[in-house]
Amino acid sequence: MASHDDATWDLLLRQALSAGVLARLGALAHEAGVEPKLPLPVRRQMRALLAVSAEQRRAVRWELVQLSRDLAALPGPVLLLKGAAYVAGDLPPAPGRLFSDIDLLVSREQLDEAEAALMLTGWVCAAGTAYDERYYRQWMHELPPMIHLRRQTNLDLHHNILPLTARLKTHSAPLLAASEPVAEFPRFSLPSALDQILHSATHLMHEGEWGHGLRDLADLDSLLRRQADRAGFWDALLDRAALLGLGRPLFYGLSQCRRWLLTPVPDSVLEHCPARPGPLTRRLMDAVFARALTSAHRGSMAPGTRLAEFALYIRSHYLRMPLHLLLPHLIVKAMGNKPPRPASTGAETAADQADPR
Repeated sequence: MASHDDATWDLLLRQALSAGVLARLGALAHEAGVEPKLPLPVRRQMRALLAVSAEQRRAVRWELVQLSRDLAALPGPVLLLKGAAYVAGDLPPAPGRLFSDIDLLVSREQLDEAEAALMLTGWVCAAGTAYDERYYRQWMHELPPMIHLRRQTNLDLHHNILPLTARLKTHSAPLLAASEPVAEFPRFSLPSALDQILHSATHLMHEGEWGHGLRDLADLDSLLRRQADRAGFWDALLDRAALLGLGRPLFYGLSQCRRWLLTPVPDSVLEHCPARPGPLTRRLMDAVFARALTSAHRGSMAPGTRLAEFALYIRSHYLRMPLHLLLPHLIVKAMGNKPPRPASTGAETAADQADPR
């Protein structure tokens, strides 16, 4: 970074801001000791976003204190996922990361109890339409997004890491069983280091929107580097991926991290990764991912980026739902969330209007 000229910084700042990684670059520049060598306008923008990131981390910690009270009566463990986990565990992805919501995971058996506890303390459903609410409750791995009426915090309450209808079948029980309590927030637990990596890779590779793909790839890279030198780590990671059925997203995550961020992933790990795709599929997905990772800003787009984005969007939905559910869902979304209604000669009953299920 210290050697970039003004023209390079002009493009880099716009690209990094669009991709959500400018604050992360600021944190890396500070850590590497090169921040004083950067142009003053660059330092100002980085410091401004680092200040926002630091304030958001403080806000997340304060929100976890409030949520500890909201969920105090819930008997089972409550897992923190993604950004909230990075903050509570003081993990490498936290510095410079910006947040939009808090993600929690409970067992499906305690989902209703957890939702009721949240609603009694001011959390309400923020689903846009009745169809959206049914979509989440019937098929997805989480409830509709929630928002606190007074604090205006956004929250996603999960009961799994992949939808119920997904082609890869996962269960939350192994994640909850292997979780580790957070000393600062004893009401909450963190996924194990292995499960954090697997969830990060799965979230990235099953996501249909790639505007923040580079940020999520950097998160995965930092989690991997933290564990890479630990004895037995790579074998344990492959065994855990096989147990949870997440070998394919792990392979893609590892290969893309190594390709773009030079993550120290041994060849043997990729060769023995469970559910490793064939050579043709690997080449095709490499080409698609390479283009999708450039999608955040026009100045970085490779030829075919929009087509790659569309392909990954369709892929994410194909992995999320079987065709007999997927096709009607895409039609509904294309119509603006207005599901087709059967012809009727009279008004709908009040019961039909009140209960979209």
